[in-house]
Amino acid sequence: MFKIKIVLLVIILYSCNTSNQNRDESLLEIETKLKQSVEIFNKERTQTLVSPRSIENNSILMVPSKDWTSGFFPGELWIMYELTGDNYWKEIAIKYTLPLEQEKLNGKTHDMGFKMYCSYGRAWQNTNDPKYREILIQSAKTLAKRFQPNIGCIRSWDHNTDKWDYPVIIDNMMNLELLFWAANETGNKMYSDIAISHAKTTLKNHFRDDYSSYHVIDYNPETGEVQNKHTHQGYSHNSAWSRGQAWGLYGYTLVYRETKDPIFLQQAINIASYILNHPNLPKNLIPYWDFNAPNIPNEPYDVSAATVIGSALYELSEYTDEKEYLVIANKIFETLKSPEFLADPATNNGFLLKHSTGSMPHSSEIDVPLIYADYYFLEMMLRKTNLMKN
Repeated sequence: MFKIKIVLLVIILYSCNTSNQNRDESLLEIETKLKQSVEIFNKERTQTLVSPRSIENNSILMVPSKDWTSGFFPGELWIMYELTGDNYWKEIAIKYTLPLEQEKLNGKTHDMGFKMYCSYGRAWQNTNDPKYREILIQSAKTLAKRFQPNIGCIRSWDHNTDKWDYPVIIDNMMNLELLFWAANETGNKMYSDIAISHAKTTLKNHFRDDYSSYHVIDYNPETGEVQNKHTHQGYSHNSAWSRGQAWGLYGYTLVYRETKDPIFLQQAINIASYILNHPNLPKNLIPYWDFNAPNIPNEPYDVSAATVIGSALYELSEYTDEKEYLVIANKIFETLKSPEFLADPATNNGFLLKHSTGSMPHSSEIDVPLIYADYYFLEMMLRKTNLMKN
C-alpha cells in the first residue's frame, strides 16, 4: 500500500511539473512573438495612427484612437505584463495606452468599453494609478449618456440613419463591463442600473427561440418598440453571425459575474449550448464567419469569434459544474496555438493569429489577422493560467 501511494504521488508530481512546463513554454512562445509584434508596429505608429487593427492591401492597417479597435493592442501589452511581471511590457503598454485618453469624452460611440476598458481598465488593474481611474470614470460617464430610459438600452451606432432609428447591436454587451466597474468603484448605482437594463432588454429582444441572436435591433426612439431585427455583418437577417453569438456568450457571462442574477447565467449557458451543439461548428471548434453561411465547409473561418468564445468559456467554467466548458476552452486554445492559426509575426504583418473575418457582406477584412482576435487569445492564456493556479 505504501509503495502504491509513492507511485501515485510521483505520477501527480510529474503531471503537475509537465503542466507547468507546458504553460511556461506557451507563455515564452507567445511572449517572443509579441515582442516581434511590438518591433513591427512601432515602425508604423504615428502621432495620429496609434494602434494596429488589421491588414489592408497587404499592408498593416493602423488606426486613430477613435477607432473601436484602438484599445486592443494596449490591452495585449498589459496582459503580458500581468503574466510576466516584466517592466518592459509595462513601459510599452503605457506608450500605447496614453494616446487614447482623449476618447474619454468621445460621446459619438458606444465602443467605450472596447477602447477604454481593454486599455485603461487593464492599466488601472495593474498599477492602481489614480489618473487611470479618473479617465475610466469619465469614460463611463460619457458612455452612460447614450442610454435612453424609455428603450432601456444604450444606443449603438449613429450612422446608417436610412436603415435604423435607434440601433442596438449585440456587440454592445461587451461595453457593459466598464459601467459595472464604474458602479463598483464610485458607488454610483446609476452605472450598474444602466448596464442591467441594457442586458435585460437585449435578452428580451435580440434572441430567437434557439438562443441564437440577431445582430441589430432597431427601436422606435419615441415608443421603445422594436421596429426591425437585422443581421448587418452576417449572411442574412435570420442567420447566426458567429462573432455576434460570441459577443452574446461573453457578455452574459460577465453580466452574471457582476450581478449574480441566475437569469444571466442561464442565458450564457443557453448561448453556449447553441454554439457548441451547432452542426456547422467544425471539429476544431473554430467557427466559420456565420453558422448559416451557404458554402460551409468552403467558407472563411472567423478566429476572432473562436477567441471570444474560448475566453468566455474559461470564465463560464468557474460558475457551473459543467466540466465541458473548460475542456472545450482548452481545446480551442490548443487549436489556435497550432501552425494553422498561430503565425510568425514577421510573416503576418505583426499579428499573432491568422484567419479572422471582419465583415463578409461588406467585403471587408476577409481571412486576415484582426487585432481583437489576438487580444482575446491572450486573455484566454491569462484566464487559463489563473485557473491553473487555483
